[in-house]
Amino acid sequence: MARTKSTLTHLECGMCGKHYAADQLLNLCGECGKPLLARYDLDAAARTLTKAALRTREPSLWRYEEVLPVQNDWAMLRLGEGWTPLHHARRLGEQIGCPHTYIKDEGLNVTASFKARGLAMAVSRAYELGARELAIPSAGNAACAMSAYAAAAGLPAHVYMPKDVPSLFQVECRELGANVTLVDGLINDCGVKVREGVAAHGWFDVSTLKEPYRVEGKKTMGYELAEQMNWELPDVIIYPTGGGTGMVGMWKAFDEMEKMGLIESKRPRMVTVQSSGCAPIVRAFAQGVEHAELWQGAKTVADGLRVPIAIGDFLILRAIRQSRGVALTVTDEEMLRYARVMGAASGVFPAPEGAATLAAQVHLLEQGWIKPDERVVLFNTGSGLKYAHLWTNVL
Repeated sequence: MARTKSTLTHLECGMCGKHYAADQLLNLCGECGKPLLARYDLDAAARTLTKAALRTREPSLWRYEEVLPVQNDWAMLRLGEGWTPLHHARRLGEQIGCPHTYIKDEGLNVTASFKARGLAMAVSRAYELGARELAIPSAGNAACAMSAYAAAAGLPAHVYMPKDVPSLFQVECRELGANVTLVDGLINDCGVKVREGVAAHGWFDVSTLKEPYRVEGKKTMGYELAEQMNWELPDVIIYPTGGGTGMVGMWKAFDEMEKMGLIESKRPRMVTVQSSGCAPIVRAFAQGVEHAELWQGAKTVADGLRVPIAIGDFLILRAIRQSRGVALTVTDEEMLRYARVMGAASGVFPAPEGAATLAAQVHLLEQGWIKPDERVVLFNTGSGLKYAHLWTNVL
């Protein structure tokens, strides 16, 4: 069967550094229980993953196949994921006093969120390695993406969601063929149910950072950003953080790109924004610790930010600190208000998580942490259309 140009060599624990062979279905490190990260032969990758070669490649995340894990063409599930636009939001930037403001609009991915990137990769690789049934705990968009790619692969999909997740997410998963179970609790409670199903039925768990490859799909946001900005990274990236796979993935991508000679050593300052109603990473950052404790009573209108504990917390915090970045909260009210500001001044209708990045930018400009002449990229991680229940309440 035709092979891709993947240069995947092995898996490495992000905490203890233990190596594992990559040709097997694995979740977490067997030694310390922390996330595994995919490693590549970057010297080999650099020979074909060049700026010139990229100009002729398909407009999807698969354009970076040398540094993606899938080994065979037949396993590369394609539904239109990646290569989302980067908008120079000139009117918005002028309005807030930061003219070099850009929006990376992930709401144009399949299933209308950035989750398509991670689940395209996780499901493709699990399919390639022989997984028979998949399971995921989710606050919404990740489950929709997993359901779509599982359907494309013909694999049964089991979704566990908090019972108060908006009905649109539930309907989307069911219409895509997934088995949906509603749980009285939060996403971590759903995770318990998934682990029970894995133990009882042998399902493969594709939870955030509990398998090695969702982060590989998410890291393509970093590759795209560099390519779309002519290989010069911005000064600041503001990213809404729940499980944090995107933050971890982009930081990994920047390291890989530098080693392949695609970018210089300059890095953006990475900003994590969370809801004031669920901010375990912000609290851990402020406390100067490496791990974030469970956030009690998590509550926010931004379902993707309602993640009271993240297994990749130490990787998120490393990216923030190594980049000289910062972590801050915004309120739900600010998210709803700045969604309208972003939409009316840019033409991008953001999910509340995306609007949180604009609220954070305004705060950081007021504090002088962001300078008016700096280049700032906001990540809108999903379409506002999936949050119709919120907008009808503010009409």
